[in-house]
Amino acid sequence: MNISVKKRLSDLRDVLRRESLDAFIFPSSDPHNGEYVPEHWQGRKWISGFNGSAGTAVVTMDTAALWTDSRYFIAAENQLAGTEFKLMKEGIEGTPSIIEWLGMKLALSPNPMVGIDGRVNDDATVEELIQGLRANGGITVRTNFDPLDVIWHNRPTLPLDKVVIYPILYAGEGCKSKLCRIRKQLRALHAEGLLVSSLDDIAWTLNLRGSDVHCNPVFVAYLLISHKNATLFVDSRKLTSEVKSYLRQEGVDVAEYTDVDRALLKYKEYNILLDKNVINYSLYNKVSCRKVNTQSPVPLLKARKNATEINGFRNAMLRDGVAMVKFLRWLKPAVQTGGQTEISVSDKLASLRAEQLLYKGISFDTIAAYQEHGAIVHYVPTPESDVPLKPEGFLLLDSGAHYLDGTTDITRTIALGRVTDEQRKIYTLVLKGHIQLCTLKFPRGASGTQLDALARKDMWREGYNFLHGTGHGVGAFLNVHEGPHQIRMEYMPAPFMEDMTITDEPGLYLEGRFGVRIENVLLTVPYKKTVFGCFLEFVPLSLCPIDLSPVILSLLTPDEILWINDYHKLVYDRLSPLLDNDHRQWLQEATKAIDTHLHPM
Repeated sequence: MNISVKKRLSDLRDVLRRESLDAFIFPSSDPHNGEYVPEHWQGRKWISGFNGSAGTAVVTMDTAALWTDSRYFIAAENQLAGTEFKLMKEGIEGTPSIIEWLGMKLALSPNPMVGIDGRVNDDATVEELIQGLRANGGITVRTNFDPLDVIWHNRPTLPLDKVVIYPILYAGEGCKSKLCRIRKQLRALHAEGLLVSSLDDIAWTLNLRGSDVHCNPVFVAYLLISHKNATLFVDSRKLTSEVKSYLRQEGVDVAEYTDVDRALLKYKEYNILLDKNVINYSLYNKVSCRKVNTQSPVPLLKARKNATEINGFRNAMLRDGVAMVKFLRWLKPAVQTGGQTEISVSDKLASLRAEQLLYKGISFDTIAAYQEHGAIVHYVPTPESDVPLKPEGFLLLDSGAHYLDGTTDITRTIALGRVTDEQRKIYTLVLKGHIQLCTLKFPRGASGTQLDALARKDMWREGYNFLHGTGHGVGAFLNVHEGPHQIRMEYMPAPFMEDMTITDEPGLYLEGRFGVRIENVLLTVPYKKTVFGCFLEFVPLSLCPIDLSPVILSLLTPDEILWINDYHKLVYDRLSPLLDNDHRQWLQEATKAIDTHLHPM
């Protein structure tokens, strides 16, 4: 039994007993509905021991369970071992929902009551829970209590790192202009105001950056925008005199972070736009005026990059590509020599990126996964799990960096030596999926769900599939995961427009054996206009050779080989002028065109 988790569950149940609660629900989110959150709000991790970015823990008086998605099935199984928590695999047939599970567990409890902190759960989730539990056994829900305030001793405080101005040189558009465009969108939606809760939306709107969240250059705040005024709610200790002066010049008032509740209670406009899927339950219900329940216009505005941001992405990808080439040239000889592990190669790549101009840190914890660890979709090596690399099998390396002018996210699966026929087949299927999506032409306004099948069709034909998303937006020196557009099997209605960034990252994972993923960041650009409308296509932004040594060339079509040759020519043409002679020669060999005469289809 995990002693720490056992003690925390015991303390929790003492508090639940005193509060007459039969169960408590711990989400992964924070008051800003963030995917990655400050330590202060990592309650689900603290109570369960599971550290993935997605999951919900539920504790009753005599049992506990944790729900998470396919990215974390293997990791969660390992991390929950030795605790009371039972893993609930979301999306798998037979897995009960949280509402169904609580209905069964509390069926014999008189007047059952479940607790959930309304400050760290979006309004839509809490309302669904209230209605669902009422229908499943008449269970009531309490939303105004957080047991972690009582039992989490030495709970981390919120960071006080300084907020910094993001220069117009990289942002490409001023704060006043962005506020003007947001207000124009609000008028079109017949909304008088907007509460911006998502931290990356606030950072983008105000051209400010911070360091409150690991690997995400954002700061904890709220932004209230009306048709005349804008107020930033933030801990004033985080603001330098320069930032305060800048905000005054941009027409933005400043109030304390904790004042947002009172501001909403006193809000005097006719209505306010609040997205029930983003704004937390407590704040949503502070507002007494008419609510416009729809999506905020900010994410879509942010998703479409301006010319300066696009140019910044291209420049950041150049520097990132140089670091990747230096790493790949070093990797296989280093593994042959011996002494390399998952952590050591991760550190090596980080050091090479740190040599690049405008580097600001990694954009997420590097996934350096050797062989069977590659089947754990979001595996991050630890001192306990770290393994030595051998000159055989696959290393799956998913990594990225923040530069002042752009954010990168790239995955390469590298054959460190001999690989099996099965590994070659899986690798080739993943590469085919990557190419099929990258070369797709599609009508403007199509959703990611409509595009997703192209990356999977060859895998499906062979009876394989992957359960994570195929693509996500990438921020401009902002969060590496950015919406609202995504490419995935689940319905994602956000339309694709030109100037959006998106990743292309299909993968296949064989538990206990190996995993393969290949990822580039793409840019959505115009393709052609016809009588049927405007069509779009993708062009790659990431610049790094793809390992062709595991590929079964006979499984590739002529068009797929043409794409590989064209992409590798682009990589060489863009990166070679930035490399010394040794690295240039290595890159020339790594991007050598596939000779179709030697490999007829």
